[in-house]
Amino acid sequence: MTGYTAPPKRKRRVGRTIGIIVLVLVLLIVGMLVYVDSSLKRTDALPDYSGRPPAGAGANWLLVGSDSRDGLTDAQKEQLATGDAAGARTDTIMLLHIPSSGKPTLVSLLRDSYVSIPGNGRNKLNAAFAFGGAPLLEQTVEGATGLHIDHYMEIGFGGFANVVDAIGGVTMCIDKPMVDPKAGLNLQAGCQDLDGAQALGYVRTRATPAADLDRVVHQRQFLSAVVSKVTSPSVLLNPFRFVPLLSDAPAALTINNGDHLWHLASLAFAMSSKDLVTTTVPMSGTRSTNVGSVVIWDTDKAARLFDALKTDAAVPPDVLSGS
Repeated sequence: MTGYTAPPKRKRRVGRTIGIIVLVLVLLIVGMLVYVDSSLKRTDALPDYSGRPPAGAGANWLLVGSDSRDGLTDAQKEQLATGDAAGARTDTIMLLHIPSSGKPTLVSLLRDSYVSIPGNGRNKLNAAFAFGGAPLLEQTVEGATGLHIDHYMEIGFGGFANVVDAIGGVTMCIDKPMVDPKAGLNLQAGCQDLDGAQALGYVRTRATPAADLDRVVHQRQFLSAVVSKVTSPSVLLNPFRFVPLLSDAPAALTINNGDHLWHLASLAFAMSSKDLVTTTVPMSGTRSTNVGSVVIWDTDKAARLFDALKTDAAVPPDVLSGS
């Protein structure tokens, strides 16, 4: 009978050392993720209220880009061409529907949309945020769309620029030169890497033929490009990109009290999907009112769009626009 031969001590030591290193790395990563999750800014963005729409199929995110200058120095305000306006308004309002099965859909809700704001009559959609912050904006969006909002994410001027710089910029292909001194923007045509300041100007500018309609398309394009890069190996496997990203993210984002890092991961996965459907809320035109020029939604098409999202059904092609 052949006797058992123990493996050499050196091999056992090497295996044990590798195992310890792997364990330490895993613990470091888990610890870092727990730290980031606990460091994220949270707010009670989605409180319940009487008459709130019931939860539908899938999950709905309210994505808000605010023009808050909080935390920016005078030098940063000048670099980012943000100006000195006090308070915070919403430059960007999007609704992302992540279905239980099927294609995710990203809808731009034009900030000048003429809607009913609870307790404030009819006004532009972004006025809801100025009047009552995230909770009133949530209630206004739910009332206008009939959809239940499950998650909330907000990012301000400085946070947006910092995240873009942390991942080394984002490549965008631009058809025509874009020049807008008010947004600090001066870009040539062609594919190019945009840094944080350039990216902020790109998503803010209205100095294009279709103004706000072009801007919401740029915002959707850029947001998808940012998320795609954040989830790419060039960032996730590069500590010189991944660590700064984790460092800047908590200061950049504000989420709902019930949201966590894994919810943001689900958001990123949906946003980076090749099947992502993008559109602007259907509109029938503009109108002059006592609050200025406003956007009027196409009642029939908007209803069919939001009804499809509510039931995880395919969005009718004839309601899609501005893709």
